[in-house]
Amino acid sequence: MITGLGRISQLVNEYPDRKLQTLMHLVNAETLKEVHNRQEKNKAYGVDKVTKGDYEEELDKNLASLIANMKQFSYRPQPVRRTYIPKEGSNDKMRPLGIPAYEDKLVQGAMADILTGIYEPKFYSFSYGFRAGRDCHMALKALKNELWHGTNWVVDADIKGFFDNVDHEWLMKFLEHDIGDKNFLRYVTRFLKAGIMEEGKYIDTDSGVPQGGLISPVLANVYLHYAIDMWFDKIIKPRCKGKAAMIRYADDVVFCFEHEEEAKGFYRSLKERLAKFKLELSEEKSKIVKFGTSAGEDTGKFDFLGFTHFIAKSREGKPCVKRTTSQKKLKAKRQSVKKWLRENMHTPIKVLVDKLNLKLRGHYNYYGIIGNYDAMKGFREYVLGRLKAVLARRGSKDMTKEKFGRILKYNPVIMPRIVHRV
Repeated sequence: MITGLGRISQLVNEYPDRKLQTLMHLVNAETLKEVHNRQEKNKAYGVDKVTKGDYEEELDKNLASLIANMKQFSYRPQPVRRTYIPKEGSNDKMRPLGIPAYEDKLVQGAMADILTGIYEPKFYSFSYGFRAGRDCHMALKALKNELWHGTNWVVDADIKGFFDNVDHEWLMKFLEHDIGDKNFLRYVTRFLKAGIMEEGKYIDTDSGVPQGGLISPVLANVYLHYAIDMWFDKIIKPRCKGKAAMIRYADDVVFCFEHEEEAKGFYRSLKERLAKFKLELSEEKSKIVKFGTSAGEDTGKFDFLGFTHFIAKSREGKPCVKRTTSQKKLKAKRQSVKKWLRENMHTPIKVLVDKLNLKLRGHYNYYGIIGNYDAMKGFREYVLGRLKAVLARRGSKDMTKEKFGRILKYNPVIMPRIVHRV
């Protein structure tokens, strides 16, 4: 017997046009406890100053009280605590980080599971972000396949500040199209309007999805599903005489076309479409690029998911799609590791190199795709140069090439490796 979340997906598959009713009963002690178990320990707390350890001291009692409050509609999400952390690759820029209250995390997590059950069968196969069983490298593989066959023009679209500019009214209309449970929708609205607390000051949230919220990724996908994905599949593709395809990872999206005039016409239509849903295309970051293995001479390049895509010659002398770490990401990575090495200058060498290897392994695990070995090797050489400089600054003024070589012999810095056969 299929029950709970499994039953939701089954109903959506069997009756895709039917609105789903009575969903709030699935936010219960069992599902909330499951979300609680998924939370990591020692995470920063929200405005409630409650951690996972604090909450589970009287877990059953706390959950019973939370459920009772939700049934009486006296439960109201608390503002998200906003803090700032250094932006990777920058010495002075900071990026905001939202931390919800602990109970809000639990309710959001349970509601996100329900929304995923509803929308996963509806989402298109060319959507890869924030979906179980899908990742960046699958999106890169799918894009390469599209670029390889029949693509001559690429529309590289950048949506300006998407997550902060999601229109609440439109989002609720999209959800109401598929969900008939007014109580469920009421709580979604409460999360959207919960606000932000920054340095003791409350800030209203009139647009956007909750910062750091467990419910935010699926809400973002729902918005883009109706605003872009469905429009492209139902309206744009049938109108094109040549090939038209798209690959999307969250708000990072690339469109592939066979004909130049259709790519340019789509670009104009995309700006109008986004404006309808209170979104805006970043003109300085978006572009139309001549691109493809059959596009001929003077092809351009574009970035997607941290990789620069370009056309090169294969060993047989034929045009092929190649990718290398984007200069923007590479610069950020270099600045980040340079800063980290300075901050950890006086750490014992073995410990320092062990931690450095963890960082490099993470870099290789993401950027380790076929054709990108040289870029990873160059990054490793940069890291070695910074490591040598740091060791020299901390007292080893005579850090010769030979002495540094002996240190590396006993404390080897790992080499790049190809991880993904993309």
